[in-house]
Amino acid sequence: MLLWNRNRQIWGQITLVLISVLFTTYQFVINHDPFFTIDFFLFTILAWIVGWRYDLSRYYEKKAKDSEESYRLLMDSLPESIFIQSQCDNKLIYVNHAAVRMMGASNREELINQSFGEFVSADYIERWKMRVKIAINKKRPLSHIEYKMKRIDGSVFFYEASCLAIKLNGKEAVLSIGKDVTASKEETMNLLQKSEKLAILGEMSAGIAHEIRNPLTSIKGFIQLAKSDNPKNKYFEIVLSEIERINSIVGELLFLAKPTADVFLVKDIRNVIKDVVTLIHTQLSLHNIQIKEVYDSEIPKILCEEQRLKQVFINLLQNAIEAMPKGGYISIKGTFLGEGNISIEIMDQGVGIPEERISTLGEPFYTTKEKGTGLGLMTCYKIIESHNGKLCFQSEVNKGTKVTIIFPAAIQDTLLGTAIH
Repeated sequence: MLLWNRNRQIWGQITLVLISVLFTTYQFVINHDPFFTIDFFLFTILAWIVGWRYDLSRYYEKKAKDSEESYRLLMDSLPESIFIQSQCDNKLIYVNHAAVRMMGASNREELINQSFGEFVSADYIERWKMRVKIAINKKRPLSHIEYKMKRIDGSVFFYEASCLAIKLNGKEAVLSIGKDVTASKEETMNLLQKSEKLAILGEMSAGIAHEIRNPLTSIKGFIQLAKSDNPKNKYFEIVLSEIERINSIVGELLFLAKPTADVFLVKDIRNVIKDVVTLIHTQLSLHNIQIKEVYDSEIPKILCEEQRLKQVFINLLQNAIEAMPKGGYISIKGTFLGEGNISIEIMDQGVGIPEERISTLGEPFYTTKEKGTGLGLMTCYKIIESHNGKLCFQSEVNKGTKVTIIFPAAIQDTLLGTAIH
């Protein structure tokens, strides 16, 4: 390649020198002038210098074109969307592949020669014009800013981009580079809304939980006293059952408002689950439900607060039982995933959960149960999160639900007698 460039570099010199030699030869043959004269040497040297300058300019011109082509290839390979618009008329003169995809266009030609401003939403157009002016004046990259934009099909999205004044093909232009942030913006909004709900829930829980529990204890005592005087009245059992349900909800509110300081110890998750299954064995028999447990032969222990985890499994298994009023099977599978993680899967054959509701599971006061509060699953999410784990749901209506919990395995330090994960 270098040799080819060198050969190309002297073509102008050779051509002009040959012209000088041919002209002198012509004068020598036709007019019989001397061949080697001062004029011949002067013209030949001049031709050599002019040819050298010409070849040099051609070389740098080609080098610039190669460099520009390299930049284009680089920009086309970037995952960020790039728009380059002319400063004189704001028309797009270049877009990369990512920009074509983001705008929903079939090819570049749909965007080239269009004004970038045509794709900016009306309430953001002034912001865009101001940014272009600042980019031209500052001559340096500007910080990222968000625009509301429209695709070819008219759909709206949010584009976060930085601007820079550049030259392309000798023309003054403005480059915008950024990405579609619609999904992350929606996720942030959802997190903010969830955070607001949690804040409201926390304040409400702290305010009412104690106020409810105190009179509830008194009511429960009086009901039990009245029941002892009239043990055949079946309504006392119903009232006491409802009081226990209220007390359970208040307990969940207290945990959400102010989680206790738990002591984490290394435990075998299989033993924790077996204790829970034993605890709810009566409920399983009453609902004609059988549980099948399958575990890998070697499952690492985990660092956990045992009582909190039992609370999670009781809640999840009770949900599975309630989802199978006609009975059926619940399977519990424990798997060592490698890379320091284990998974516990709880699968039922229940009524299932509609797909559109799965994303809302764990939100306060959102539930698929007639008498539910949504606080039980929310508590489960918080407990699993405190164990550095993950809780996720998969479900199909009338076929069942699968709950997957991922735990980090504990690494036992036999010398120090401690556990880390």
